[in-house]
Amino acid sequence: MKEIQLKYGCNPNQKPSRIFMEDGSELPVTVLNGRPGYINFLDAFNGWQLVKELKAATGLPAATSFKHVSPAGAAVGLPLSDTLAKIYWVDDLGELSPLACAYARARGADRMSSFGDFIALSDVCDVDTARLIKREVSDGVIAPGYTEEALELLKAKKKGAYNVIQIDESYVPAPIERKQVYGITFEQGRNELVINEELFSNIVTKNKELPEQAVIDMKIALITLKYTQSNSVCYVKDGQAIGIGAGQQSRIHCTRLAGQKADNWFLRQSPQVMNLKFVDGLGRADRDNAIDVYMGDECMDVLAEGAWQRVFKEKPEEFTREEKRAWLDSLTGVTVGSDAFFPFSDNVERAHKSGVKYIVQPGGSVRDDALIECCDKYDMVMAFTGIRLFHH
Repeated sequence: MKEIQLKYGCNPNQKPSRIFMEDGSELPVTVLNGRPGYINFLDAFNGWQLVKELKAATGLPAATSFKHVSPAGAAVGLPLSDTLAKIYWVDDLGELSPLACAYARARGADRMSSFGDFIALSDVCDVDTARLIKREVSDGVIAPGYTEEALELLKAKKKGAYNVIQIDESYVPAPIERKQVYGITFEQGRNELVINEELFSNIVTKNKELPEQAVIDMKIALITLKYTQSNSVCYVKDGQAIGIGAGQQSRIHCTRLAGQKADNWFLRQSPQVMNLKFVDGLGRADRDNAIDVYMGDECMDVLAEGAWQRVFKEKPEEFTREEKRAWLDSLTGVTVGSDAFFPFSDNVERAHKSGVKYIVQPGGSVRDDALIECCDKYDMVMAFTGIRLFHH
């Protein structure tokens, strides 16, 4: 197919809308079900690039959960612990395939942001992954292929309207990319930078011990940032992004936003949250919302008379600020990446509060010495890549 007509562009008033190849060649994608829209395809193509690079960099199946042209989560297919399976609401599905584990992690890190996502998978979608997708609120999925059973499950989603896209994994885009803004054409070379361990060789801190898992997590951080709207910062732990701050004008605001999401991810694993007992029949999204309020500053709102009975079988104890801080202080071994240099050491201080041990960033600030000194104070490891990863 040489073009796909879309219902409309970013908004209903933006018509006509289509995708096509400027050189008149065949599109590298096939719509197997549904009618994907303009934003769906933006998410699909950015997400596909991300998971394809994650798979190449780590050798593991990869998945991402995209919303509004930035990832809400990204992960590789490492097994889930019992705790993670429970907080991701997949503990009833039994042992999952590596690809399904990757999506469970990508979807579960920031479930509120992933609500209504567009999914990208690095490998052929298997039935385990399809079963997981079928139960979540999602707009569509792109993958290099689908098993017959998986495709049938996905085609039945959203009363038959779920968007299923297959991409030719051998497709290689042109080395020059173009887009128009206000009728004016912009042109640039594609960002073909390969993220590998060589980028992490310039360790500038006293502590230079970089374990294998930290190397994998640095790859995940930078590849995720490569396809996240800038400015952006990404926290990673054990093979998955746990907090992504995207599209902020200030670097510290990215660091704080991503750090708060990482904190929420870890707070969900606390005994206070794990022991919550929800009323029968409460949906996953409603449980997510209740947990988010319970963990936040509005904790007392959800515990108010008449409020808690709607979501909990029994009234939970207040999750105090002191208890939350004590739990968060047990989070360790987190990696943080930044798409451009940290200009001030306040970014390191904020990262430290979320258990960050490893930092990867371009370097090049006039205050690099102050950042290195701050890292040394906390015995952190920081690598300078010398490479910026802006994405717009």
